Amino acid sequence: MPEQSSSAARTAPGDVRTVACIGAGVIGGGWVAHFLARGYDVVAWDPAPDAEERLRALVDAAWPALQRLGLAEGASADRLRVAATLAEAVAGADFVQESAPERLDLKRDLLAEIDEAAPAGVVVGSSTSGYSMTEMQVKAARPERLVVGHPFNPPYLVPLVEVVGGDSTEDWAVSWAAEFYRVAGKEVIEMDRELPGFIGNRIQEAAWREALHMVANGEATVEQIDRSMTAGMGLRWAFFGPCLTFHLAGGEGGMAHMLDHFGPSLKSPWTRLEAPELTRELRDAMVAGTDEVVAGRSTAELIEQRDRRMIAVMRALAEVEAEEAAQAAREGGRG
Repeated sequence: MPEQSSSAARTAPGDVRTVACIGAGVIGGGWVAHFLARGYDVVAWDPAPDAEERLRALVDAAWPALQRLGLAEGASADRLRVAATLAEAVAGADFVQESAPERLDLKRDLLAEIDEAAPAGVVVGSSTSGYSMTEMQVKAARPERLVVGHPFNPPYLVPLVEVVGGDSTEDWAVSWAAEFYRVAGKEVIEMDRELPGFIGNRIQEAAWREALHMVANGEATVEQIDRSMTAGMGLRWAFFGPCLTFHLAGGEGGMAHMLDHFGPSLKSPWTRLEAPELTRELRDAMVAGTDEVVAGRSTAELIEQRDRRMIAVMRALAEVEAEEAAQAAREGGRG
């Protein structure tokens, strides 16, 4: 990305008061609910004739969960305003979140329109789930302030946002957006480079494709596949990702032992994905990256942390399931 120019954000990330949300579908509406819950004024715009009705219904439906999660001081669904035009929506914004449908031509035109209407120095984030900012920012007059802010659905609950710029994005805009999302209560990955599908989607897509293969070949049912995740690896992945999980699989030898011992199994026909060649460079990079995450913690310490968190997740799920069953019984008794 280019070096920082004379451009700069007009408002510090911690001083943002008004967020404009362009596009009010499932993702855009989820962003609206999140920003409202964090105490921002939100101005939304969507060209659909019933957009306001659908948006307010989505916020109302999300609000009880957000209340349980914990609202920021001053947070209120009443701080939502739906504008009649895009220009009106972004006129007083300190930040703009675009969440239009995934069509490249639409994204290009819309980002150019937002760029033309938004005040100078206001960063614009796109919720795209697949396109790079490099290919989306080509029509904008000031592409240096356009970034990807890729959320996970629903944005009002799942904390992850992946942030990355395009070839014409300036470094200050990426840094500003990453810090703003953190201030707004998100867990941010500030990506080092553009990657088709981003990080989370690629991992998710790998599991999804294999699930489709198993169903198509009659090897497993949808229920079995989902249960294998929710009662198996999904519990660990709630707090340790796949890399740290496999590090623990190596015992005291950690990632190095796991790769040295189980590396040949990468060529076994366990999935339909072609495994990369396990070169010395890849092995060493994985070991070094894992060592950074481990940060000096012993295997025993990691196992204790893993088990404590897994039990906490299981207890929490059991509590919620019991509450849902009791509620269903009460509703059934009234019926």
